[in-house]
Amino acid sequence: MAELKMPELNSVIVAGNLTKDPVFRQTSNNTPVVNFHIAANRRYKDSSNQWQEDVCYVGVVAWNKLADSCKDRLKKGSAVLIDGELQSRTFKTEDGKNRTIVEIKAKRIQFLNKFSKQGNGEDVIAESDEADYEDNSFDKFLTDEESDLMKSNKS
Repeated sequence: MAELKMPELNSVIVAGNLTKDPVFRQTSNNTPVVNFHIAANRRYKDSSNQWQEDVCYVGVVAWNKLADSCKDRLKKGSAVLIDGELQSRTFKTEDGKNRTIVEIKAKRIQFLNKFSKQGNGEDVIAESDEADYEDNSFDKFLTDEESDLMKSNKS
């Protein structure tokens, strides 16, 4: 019997609104990183034909230039579309217990709001013409052939 080879696929696309302001920091070697959570809503009709709403809260992490752009563009309530992959990580809590979380490691974030300055210099969220930023930091791991293929798929 032939062996079944499973494809290596880990891809997530989700849209939602930030539940809190993003948390921006830098690692010990000055790599920018930002963490935030979004609420993704789903509407459906239940068995009695009544509309219901379900909310899924999803953690997101972004690195490097993508983190920098999030720092300047996102705040609580911002609408985003996230394209990335699922990752899990384990850490110890203050009481010594291990905790594992699953979050999206963003490869691309589409900002669905844009900021405009009010007369007092305060940022205000306005409807967007959809700004788009992409994290290409993984490109250094691609062969020349894979890199050319990626470039041809974008055009």
